[in-house]
Amino acid sequence: MKELANILLKSNSLWQQVKKQTDYALNYGALQSIPTEYELIKDKEINFLVRIITNLGRKDKAKKKQKKLGKDFNPFLPYEKDLFVADISDTHVCLLNKFNVVNYHLLLITREFEEQETLLTLNDFAALCACLLQVDGLGFYNNGKIAGASQRHKHLQLVPFPLVSELQKTPIDQIIETANYQDNIGRVSCFNFSHGIIKLSFNGNNNILELAQQIFNNYHHLLKSLKISINQEGKPEPYNLLVTKEWMMMVRRSQPKYESISVNSLGFAGALLVKNEQQMKILKELKPLTILEKVASELINN
Repeated sequence: MKELANILLKSNSLWQQVKKQTDYALNYGALQSIPTEYELIKDKEINFLVRIITNLGRKDKAKKKQKKLGKDFNPFLPYEKDLFVADISDTHVCLLNKFNVVNYHLLLITREFEEQETLLTLNDFAALCACLLQVDGLGFYNNGKIAGASQRHKHLQLVPFPLVSELQKTPIDQIIETANYQDNIGRVSCFNFSHGIIKLSFNGNNNILELAQQIFNNYHHLLKSLKISINQEGKPEPYNLLVTKEWMMMVRRSQPKYESISVNSLGFAGALLVKNEQQMKILKELKPLTILEKVASELINN
């Protein structure tokens, strides 16, 4: 195991820096937020937060530009200086998500190029824990294109709470509390697909190494429990990972979208995104849980 990187992030500094850099990046046009409206759509016990994009022009334009630059173009090497928030560690930096849908959406990227599809490391979790200790929110990771990743360069993501004013945390927090546990892996009855939940407790613990090691060990426990195989190149099968201060969840993936609706980690936290009214209509007809079930892997009976 690699030695833990030095943490460079100063105590009680991140949130102030996030807000300062957001104001700066908005003023200078580096941050190009995607405008949305949202609805809360109930399916079984979950009030899904469903956002509908009102203007995709900026991101579509950027995608076309990136396509012209070729598949090897990497927006994180070098990263855009106006989006830089803070040095997290020797191995990771924190950036603003250029095309954010959620306010103050953060990217935790590796300084050097690593493939998004490789296993997460202790240093990845140390970077996440360092940020979670200062910004309470939902950390997540999309392992590969099938899981919703849009960039090859390894990056975790963090969105602060509340996601919207009506929700204290994520739409699924209440059902997480109803999980049934076996061998420390929890499952909820309304998720009819392969998933696993593990309880976490930060509980005033500010020791980044201890927290990172705890999550790292649980991460491997989830990989094993969900029978996610790892190939000879060290790349696991597609999955989504969600992490808060209270719990972490992993979901095996089978496809990136269903009926044109793309799903990444946020979808399994109960936050979905549709591009137009037609997709919103499809989502309402099919129901959010059906879409999640279709893009995840079948439920595994251990």
